[in-house]
Amino acid sequence: MKRRRLYAWISTLIGIVFALALVELTAIVWLYLEDGRYTSAQELFERAQNTYVRDLTKGSDCRYIDTLFPHPYLAFVHNGNPPCGIVNINNIGLFNDNFPAVKPADRYVVLLTGGSVASQLGQNWARPAPHYLEEELNKHYVSPNGKPFLVLNGGDGAWKEPQQLILFSMYATSVDAVVTLDGYNEYYDFRPNTDHRLEAPASNFLQVNPFAADENFGDAAVGWVIGRLASILANNAILGHSHAAYMVIRGIERVAKSKDRFSSNKRTTLQGFFALPEDLYRDPDKLFALQLSLYQKYTRGIDVIARDNNIKSAYFLQPVPAWGKTLTEEEKKVVGTLAYGEIYRRIVAGMLALRERGLAVYDLGDLLKDEKGTFYADDIHFVRTTDGESPGYRLMAARMGQLLGETWNLQRKP
Repeated sequence: MKRRRLYAWISTLIGIVFALALVELTAIVWLYLEDGRYTSAQELFERAQNTYVRDLTKGSDCRYIDTLFPHPYLAFVHNGNPPCGIVNINNIGLFNDNFPAVKPADRYVVLLTGGSVASQLGQNWARPAPHYLEEELNKHYVSPNGKPFLVLNGGDGAWKEPQQLILFSMYATSVDAVVTLDGYNEYYDFRPNTDHRLEAPASNFLQVNPFAADENFGDAAVGWVIGRLASILANNAILGHSHAAYMVIRGIERVAKSKDRFSSNKRTTLQGFFALPEDLYRDPDKLFALQLSLYQKYTRGIDVIARDNNIKSAYFLQPVPAWGKTLTEEEKKVVGTLAYGEIYRRIVAGMLALRERGLAVYDLGDLLKDEKGTFYADDIHFVRTTDGESPGYRLMAARMGQLLGETWNLQRKP
C-alpha cells in the first residue's frame, strides 16, 4: 500500500515536472518566434524596463513608481524615504547636490534640465560616479566668474516641457546658467491621433496623486498591487530564469499599465484640462503645428527668464537611435521601433528655427554618426557601466561643452 502511494506520488510529481517543462518549452518557442532568435529570460527581464527605470530599482522588489513623490508644481519627483526611497535624493526630490536658496559665491552654477537622458548626463548616481558635463566643463574651461562649475541635476524620467520651464522659473535666482537637453519625451505628444496637449502630465502623475484619478482610484490601487507583484516575481532567483514566468509577468505588467489612464464621466477631470478637439487631433498637420508651437513657447519662456535675470542659456535636442547612427546588431535588439524618426527630425527642425529669435539651439543628432560601437542601451539611453562610466555620455558632454564654450565665450584651459 505504501509502495503504491509512493508510486502515485512520484507519478504525480513527474507529471507536474513534465507539464512545467512543456509550458517552459512552449514559452521559449513563442518568444523565439517573436524575437527571431533565442533570448535568455534574464535578457528579456532586463529589456522589460528601460535602463533609467531599471537602475533605480535594481536589486529590490520596489517598482519605479515607489521611488516617486508628488510635487505641487513639478508634477512628480523622487523620494528618499524607506523602504523604496533613493539615497542621493536632494532637497527638491531630484538627484545629488541640493538646490541652493540663493546663488552660491564659490561656484558657477549651471542648471541642466530635461528628461531621463539629461538626468543621466548630469549623473543620477551619487558621487564618486562621474558627473559628465560638470567634469567636462571644469577640465577644459574657465567659468565666467572664475569659480568651479557646479552642474545641478534638474532632469527626471518622463519629464517634458513645461516641467523644465517650471523648474527653471523656481530657481532662476539661484543659478548662473541654464541648459536644456530634451526632445524625445516631447515627441510622444506629436504622434498622430494624440488627443491631448503637450503639457499633459505623464501617467506617473496619476499614480502619485490618487485624487487626480477621481472615481477610478480603485483602478489605480489595482494597478499598483499587480505591478508590485510583477516586480517581486521578476526578482525571484528561480522565476527570474524562466521564459514562462517572463510571459506571465509581462502580461501582469501590461494590465498594470492599462490602469495608468482613466476615464471619467465627471465634468472636471485631469484629462479634460489638456484635451484637444477631435477635428484638431485627427489632422496630423494641425496637431504637429500646435504641439510645436507649445514646445517653442516653453523654450522661449526659459530664454526670456534667463535674459531678464542675466543668466546664460543654451538648448540641445538629443540624439535618437532612429537617425544619425548605423546601429550595431546589439543596438537593434534593444532600441525598439525606429518609425518615429521622420516626425522627430521635423521637431528638431522646428526647434532650430528658434535661432532666428536669438536662442542658442543645437542639434546633437549627428553625435554618433562616425561611431561604430554599441552606445544605445535601450530606446534612448546610453550604455553605462556598473560604476556609471559611459563613452556615450562622455561624447555628449564633450560636444555640449564645446558648444557652450563657443556660445558663452568661455576661456579654454591650456
